[in-house]
Amino acid sequence: MDIDIIEEDENPMLHRTDVRFEVTHEEATPSRLSVRDSLAAMLNKDAEEVVVHELDTKFGMRTTIGYAKVYDSPDYAQDVEQDHMLERNKITADGEEGEEA
Repeated sequence: MDIDIIEEDENPMLHRTDVRFEVTHEEATPSRLSVRDSLAAMLNKDAEEVVVHELDTKFGMRTTIGYAKVYDSPDYAQDVEQDHMLERNKITADGEEGEEA
């Protein structure tokens, strides 16, 4: 899986960067969490600072266009993001990733 960043927009009011990217993959569309982890590693960020909002794959294509928000800290992400987006990205309020209550 290769990730290419198409566009980055700084948003200093919300302490984040909005990122549009393209994922090239060999198999089926990659999971949201694997894309989040790869994007976080590519941007030298913690996985809890990256919230993947959308992944769009056209039928039969091996490329996916995505949109993510990269925050300065996990606290900013939890303050700004809606609960369902935090759940989809496995970001919990106590800072322990992936643990169910």
